[in-house]
Amino acid sequence: VQLQASGGGLVQTGGSLRLSCAASGFVFEDYAIGWFRQAPGKEREGLSRISANGGTTYYADSVKGRFTISRDNAKNMVHLQMNALNSEDTATYYCARVRREFRDYALFRVWFMRRYYTDWGQGTQVTVSS
Repeated sequence: VQLQASGGGLVQTGGSLRLSCAASGFVFEDYAIGWFRQAPGKEREGLSRISANGGTTYYADSVKGRFTISRDNAKNMVHLQMNALNSEDTATYYCARVRREFRDYALFRVWFMRRYYTDWGQGTQVTVSS
């Protein structure tokens, strides 16, 4: 199983980036995928989650209205479109899949908790400069 985040980089305040998460080694369309980020000295923060069929999405308050999650099950890809970036968005961004034992749960109130995800892979660095 592998999930690989890409698309990070250096962007100015107010700019946009589109992150991608490429998945392999499992039945992609059976699993919800989450995006997280971790800034130096801070806890890993859940940003967004998309259900297996793409019909349900969740967002953290910190990114709601600025970030959009989407998936292409034909290509085993999940994307995170990030707009109106600011310095608070500087972090390493990770994607992960929901753990198998929670695959059939909506996780409505806990979707942002790390414990429900696995197969993190390497992240991609996003740096927002002022």
